[in-house]
Amino acid sequence: MSTVTSSLNKWQKKKLCSLFNHANLSLLFKASVHGYNVTTFHQKCNTQGPTVIVAYNNSGYVFGAFTSKSYAQTTQNVVDDKAFLFSFNDKEIKEDPLRVFSGNPQFSFTDNGPNFQSLVFLYSNSPTVYSNPGTYRFDPLKMHGNNLQLTECEVYRVEDCGGLMEKPWRNVQWNSERRQALLSYISGWKPSVSSVKQARILLVGPIGAGKSSFFNSINSVFKGYVSMQANTGTAGTSLTTQFRTYYIKPSSSVSHVPFSLCDTMGLEDGVNTGLDVDDFATILKGHIKDKYQFNPVTPIQPDSPHFHKSPGLKDRIHCVVYVIDISKVKLLSDKTIEKFVAFRKKANQLGIPQLVLLTKVDEACPLVAEDLKNVYQSHYINKMMQEISIQLGVSLSAVVPVKNYYQELEIDPQTDILLLNAVVQMLRAAEGFFDDFYNPEEKSE
Repeated sequence: MSTVTSSLNKWQKKKLCSLFNHANLSLLFKASVHGYNVTTFHQKCNTQGPTVIVAYNNSGYVFGAFTSKSYAQTTQNVVDDKAFLFSFNDKEIKEDPLRVFSGNPQFSFTDNGPNFQSLVFLYSNSPTVYSNPGTYRFDPLKMHGNNLQLTECEVYRVEDCGGLMEKPWRNVQWNSERRQALLSYISGWKPSVSSVKQARILLVGPIGAGKSSFFNSINSVFKGYVSMQANTGTAGTSLTTQFRTYYIKPSSSVSHVPFSLCDTMGLEDGVNTGLDVDDFATILKGHIKDKYQFNPVTPIQPDSPHFHKSPGLKDRIHCVVYVIDISKVKLLSDKTIEKFVAFRKKANQLGIPQLVLLTKVDEACPLVAEDLKNVYQSHYINKMMQEISIQLGVSLSAVVPVKNYYQELEIDPQTDILLLNAVVQMLRAAEGFFDDFYNPEEKSE
């Protein structure tokens, strides 16, 4: 499964979102990946509710069309008094976007591709736009600079963030004292089984969800500056091709780090791609050694030099964390959900506690991007947390939102607090695993 990422830069996304008043944008279609093809457009965009087409040309124009109606490939004219065309460009960053509504209330677009009559995108299944101002009246120079050749064409689902709740539904203290208290809790935590010195936490999730970024972010919190140790990025296939165990060095803020984070291949839709259930089960039981190179076609064999034949309790996985981009919750394919369910079943059989880590909360909700402290007041974040809870069959208390460090140069107290809260929940979950092995006659060191 390819990771499909937005071409909007920060100021372009801000401009676009200004047209919708705190909306969340979920990428459905990207022509450079899916093809400049009307049939594929409909396969990706039908029955998605309100959507916005975003086209780019090499003259610096970002322009497109919004409709509040669903595409359905009916070939009929569609009435939508909320539909409009828009444009902005990199030469007029401070100007408000151009917005043009239909001059005919009985016509907004024709439902046979992205066809707004005055602007027809993917024209003749090519990276071009047909432009003929009429139903929508505009100056072509201001709309697209008279450049109808596209460098990209994307479609986003537009979803109202729903504003903020009156009160946060989870109480979080956002001060420096709380940050220090979390660090102290983590530093002082020990497994209740003396033969185990560190909880081993396995991160599992789709490509691009932020598994490696989460490790880098936790490492950054403990180091006191943004650190990049694990490979991160947006490659089409999993950047993590080995089984890796990452250890975090103690620092001035944390004298003892009682956990390690294990990273795996990303989950993928296709057959013989990504992490499979057999390798997952073998990891859980502690049989796979660090730096084992995954082979999606064949699970690890007992005669492999990377196969640990007699793992102890300290080698096993003590908590599984499913890492998911919160903006992709509604876009998870049936096959991906099936894989998650199969993994959940296997982990349950082995008695291993599981959590869900929802990443990129700041990208999912503009209100959270403005102030991370809004994360537990955002209706949209709460809705996505409830949705993934139902999809994966976990309790809402096992769903934790975070923001990873990905573009920052310095750490931020609020980001740290969310990340450290997540680690505390993982340690508490792991403690539930150790409880099954607790021997009151054994004295913990």
